[in-house]
Amino acid sequence: MKKTTVINSELSTVIAGMGHMDWLSIGDAGMPVPMGTQKIDLALTKQIPSFIDVLKNVLSELEVQKIYLADEIKTQNPDQLKAIQDLMPDVEIAFMPHSDLKKNLANTHAFVRTGEMTPFSNIILESGVTF
Repeated sequence: MKKTTVINSELSTVIAGMGHMDWLSIGDAGMPVPMGTQKIDLALTKQIPSFIDVLKNVLSELEVQKIYLADEIKTQNPDQLKAIQDLMPDVEIAFMPHSDLKKNLANTHAFVRTGEMTPFSNIILESGVTF
């Protein structure tokens, strides 16, 4: 049995297959996922699991060099923005309109759906290298 922190088999497979500059997205329960993008649905009920809990879990195994967030998170969910920044203080952040973030989900290896119920709790992670 796997000993590391990501034990969901679909998520673990996606992370293991990521290369430098590949994208993985994590988001709230309401984020629309483009057809053709793999959806790993972890949502059980409202707030379970939370966006931050899933992000922490993914960050335990994925090297991230840059993240993409919706501009709207700055005003509509500043607490979530702070939590993200606290988890990744040295990672570059690029902001874009939420509509562009949704379109960019089509370029991700997968979208991980959480039970999060707060607005604009969505992120695209750009993988880095460990060497």
